[in-house]
Amino acid sequence: MRRADELQQLIEEASVPGMAAAFVDAGRLREIACCGYRGADAPEAIDENTVFAAASLTKPVFAHAVLQLVDRGRLALDTPLGEYLPNYLPRDPRASTITARHALSHSGGFPNWRSADFPLRTYFQPGAQFSYSGEGYFYLQQAIERVAGQKIHVLVDELVFRPFGMTRSGLIWDFRFDGNHAYPHDAFGRPALGYKPGEANAAWSLQTTAGDFARFLTAVLAGARLTAASAAAWLRPQIDVRHAGAQCLRPNEAPVDTGVAWGLGWGLEPELGSFFQWGDNGTFHAFATGSTVEGRAVAIFTNGASGLSVMPKLVAAFMSGPRPSLAWLNYVDHDAPVRRMLRGARAQGIKTVWPQIATAGLERDELYWIAKGLDAAGCEDDAAWLREQLNNQGDDK
Repeated sequence: MRRADELQQLIEEASVPGMAAAFVDAGRLREIACCGYRGADAPEAIDENTVFAAASLTKPVFAHAVLQLVDRGRLALDTPLGEYLPNYLPRDPRASTITARHALSHSGGFPNWRSADFPLRTYFQPGAQFSYSGEGYFYLQQAIERVAGQKIHVLVDELVFRPFGMTRSGLIWDFRFDGNHAYPHDAFGRPALGYKPGEANAAWSLQTTAGDFARFLTAVLAGARLTAASAAAWLRPQIDVRHAGAQCLRPNEAPVDTGVAWGLGWGLEPELGSFFQWGDNGTFHAFATGSTVEGRAVAIFTNGASGLSVMPKLVAAFMSGPRPSLAWLNYVDHDAPVRRMLRGARAQGIKTVWPQIATAGLERDELYWIAKGLDAAGCEDDAAWLREQLNNQGDDK
């Protein structure tokens, strides 16, 4: 276990203002470790009651509610969602064949989020391959709201938050969070625009604390409020992840062994017997992982866009062993050359470290990222000097 001062130094080096982590062992919450502060303009310390935007850690919470409804006979995992919510995409009949199993395992064929490049439609036959999709979760949310006759934030509160004692959690913003919540920051630790969700989204809108999410993880490890069959099924591989990166909407012509699969709401590392989910809404980063074999789990929340760069070290502070999931996600690591060069330039000056930068083999966009980081740190002269070197090398930006 790393000491608090080591964790503090780590997040400071990454320009992440604050962190909260909760560790579960032998079915009990063993530790909540907090360091840093709520925001650049909110110097109050992070504590166990600080609310973070959990981003995609919403998905397994929603999945737990879905499986409870399955256990109660309210819906079936393999019934096409078109039978619950007809004509969701009238021009794409294949969309109606997506099932709850497809949506929860990210194999429905939708993009992660619709865009000009990827309009909302199915890009492959549902069930044919994995491609991470918030849109699939949102489709399932709307089908369940139709079936249950309730908004999803009410349903999840009834089925998950209240039974597990998650008193500072919600899928929409609660005024009670105003007194102690983390503020968002960009990759260089500068304040960023925040968002307080007024409408629930099953893919990303969870607001929670490290302690509350640990209570959920304790329930996951125990199989609480699920039948034995469902408790086993949602942590059983439904589909293998056979490509680098989360989204793969075209035929996967060069499959790779990632060591990752997906269950019914959780990512899985089958060889390790562990589950995981990451969160990234641009300014909040989070990660949760656990093992029913070991009876251990950890949830880590950060309020900065560089949080996942230090997540391998943060996770290792609580749980040992390799993490195929983090390797698959492939976020730029805290110790990657571009980040080390930025730290060096901030501490020693750009001219001092320029010989190292010039021979580090960095791409031009990485060099411009360093310049942005110097600007963010108030080192405008150094940033201008670096841009001048790049311009002198023939770049016309």
